[in-house]
Amino acid sequence: MDAGKQVMDKIVKEIPAAKVDAMELDLSSMASVRKFASEYKSSNRPLNLLINNAGIMGTPFKLSKDNIELQFATNHIGHFLLTHLLLDTMKKTTRESGREGRIVNVSSEAHRFTYSEGVRFDKLSDPSSYQSWRAYGQSKIANILHANELTKHLKDEKVEITANSLHPGAINTNLFRYNSVLNGVCSKIGKYILKSVPQGAATTCYVALHPQVKGVSGEYFSDSNVAKPTAQAQDATLAQKLWDFSMNLIKT
Repeated sequence: MDAGKQVMDKIVKEIPAAKVDAMELDLSSMASVRKFASEYKSSNRPLNLLINNAGIMGTPFKLSKDNIELQFATNHIGHFLLTHLLLDTMKKTTRESGREGRIVNVSSEAHRFTYSEGVRFDKLSDPSSYQSWRAYGQSKIANILHANELTKHLKDEKVEITANSLHPGAINTNLFRYNSVLNGVCSKIGKYILKSVPQGAATTCYVALHPQVKGVSGEYFSDSNVAKPTAQAQDATLAQKLWDFSMNLIKT
C-alpha cells in the first residue's frame, strides 16, 4: 500500500486534476478480491476499463489461502473472480456512458511453455508433478483462454465490452526474484537487453486505450500488434472447460 500511495501521489503531482485512489487487493486470496470488489461497487464509481496485470512467476510450490496452486490462484483465478464481480458495473457504465468498455488480460509468451495438456485440471495443485515454469505458462495460457471465452459471452449478450490478452515483452522488473540465477543476470545486464517499465507498458496501454482497437475482441497482442498465440490458446473447447472449472472454484 505504501508503494501504491507513492505512485498515487506522483500522478496527482504531475496531473493535479486527476482523481486517483489506492485500494488494497491480494489476488491470491478470493476473500481479498471479494472485499475489494464490494468496496469498489459500494463507492458507485463508473468502470470502463479493467486491466488484469498483476502476477508472480516461477515460484516454488505453494498453495494459496484457498488451497489452489499459488501461480494459478494469483495469475488467473484472482483476475477471473475480479472480472466476474465487476462485470455488472462495467455493463452499467457502458450503457450509461455510451462508451466501449475494455478488459485487458496481461498474459505472456510463456503460455507457449505450459504443460502438454494446456491446463492440468486434475493435477492443478499436485506438488508431485509441479514444475514452476510450466505452472507459470499454465497460468498465462489461462489468461488468454479467459479473454477468449469472455469475448464469446459478451458477444452473446450483445454488450459493448471487449476482452483481449497480450504479451508485454520481457521487462526489467523484480518478476525474476524467485530465481536467484536469472535475478542476478537481470540485475546486471537487464537494462541492456530487456524492456524498461514504460516500454513494457506500451502494449497494455495500446490495447486499453487506442482507437484502432475499438471493437476488437478475443485477440492476442504483442508489440502493439495482433499476434498469434499457440493453437492450444485458441482452443474453444479448452476455453469453455477452463471457464466452467474456474466458475466452480470461485463458488467454493
